[in-house]
Order: sequence, then C-alpha cells, then structure tokens
Amino acid sequence: SAILSSYFLNEKLNIHGKLGCVLSILGSTVMVIHAPEEEEVTSLDEMERKLQDPAFVTFAVLLTVVALVLIVVVAPKRGQTNVLIYVLICSLIGAFSVSSVKGLGIAIKQMLEQKPVYGHPLVYILVGILVLSVSTQINYLNKALDMFNTSLVTPIYYVCFTTTVVTCSIILFKEWSSMELGDIIGTLSGFCSIIIGIFLLHAFKNTNITWSQLMSTVAKEPSLP
Repeated sequence: SAILSSYFLNEKLNIHGKLGCVLSILGSTVMVIHAPEEEEVTSLDEMERKLQDPAFVTFAVLLTVVALVLIVVVAPKRGQTNVLIYVLICSLIGAFSVSSVKGLGIAIKQMLEQKPVYGHPLVYILVGILVLSVSTQINYLNKALDMFNTSLVTPIYYVCFTTTVVTCSIILFKEWSSMELGDIIGTLSGFCSIIIGIFLLHAFKNTNITWSQLMSTVAKEPSLP
C-alpha cells in the first residue's frame, strides 16, 4: 500500500522508505515464524478462563490506560504533528479486536456444532469490545491518513499492529514459556529489523535520493584524455 501510494497518489517514498518497508515486512515475518504456536482453545469456557488470567488482565489494563492517555492527553496536543500518536492508538486497540475475533470465532464454531452459545455472556461482551475497538481504530486511522502520507502511515501501522498482536497472543496463550533459544534469538532479531525499518522510513523521509543517483555514485568515472 505504501509503495503503490507513491505511484498512484503522488506521495513521496524515497529509497530509504522502500528499504524500510522491506525490512519491516521481513522483520515481522521473522517474528511470526519464531513466535510460539497458539494453544488450541475449543470452547468459550476455556477462552473465558484465559481472558481472566492475571497476566492477561494486567496486560489489558496497561494497554487500556496507555491508549486512554494517548487519546485524552497526547492526541489533542501532538496528534497532528507526530504520526506515531494516532498509529499507536490504533495498534494498542488492535490487540482487543484480535482477541475478540478469536473468541467470536470459537463461538461461531460451537454454534455450527449445535451447541448453546446464545446464553453465554462472553459472546455479547466480545461483540461489544469488537465494535468499540474497531470503530476506534477506524476513527484514528482515518485521522492519521488525513494528516500524513499513506506511504508513511501504512508501514508504521502495520509494524506496530503486528508487534502488539504477537505480544498479546504470547501473553494470552502462555506459549512463551516453551520457546527455545533459537526462537528467542529469531524473535529479537525480527524485532530489531522492524526497528531499523521504521528508522529508515521515518528519519530519512525528507531525503531526496533516487536509485539513479545512487547508481551514478558507483559508476566508473570516465578517464581523462
């Protein structure tokens, strides 16, 4: 999306931005590959027990507090000048939307198996959380796209959202305790690649360097007569 916007929407994306997009995608891919597999959850009762786990409750409360601080305090002052404010709000709220979709997917599966799920209060709680989180994400993502270029918002939002969702899944399903050393190193390496990609994308967004200019610096100079 970021690369296409530079061609079709005439938004600026220099070679540093393209390299940043590539590194962000590669880093996210490495993180997902080395992330622990989710524990299989087959019923709403199991999902409810996991959502009530103290570690996940602490994580959810922390995300909620940070998101509210960004929405109430930081966004009115810095939201129009810093691209990370709106993007972080969308990314943090995204953890709740993904968890809600996971629970509703289990509810739909049980409903297709002719199991009574309509009376389970968790279904309606998940629906309410999903509607609230998705509407909040759409609102602030549109604000970010109105204020900043798509080529800048899209990759940063992609990276922050992916990192938040992977972290939420690790805490919710507690598979992080079984990670091997190679997976830990791979996850950290992927995260470092993401950080480098974001840095290239954001720090050099106003640098005018094209591929032809870069190639001209390595071309052989003509010999003097």
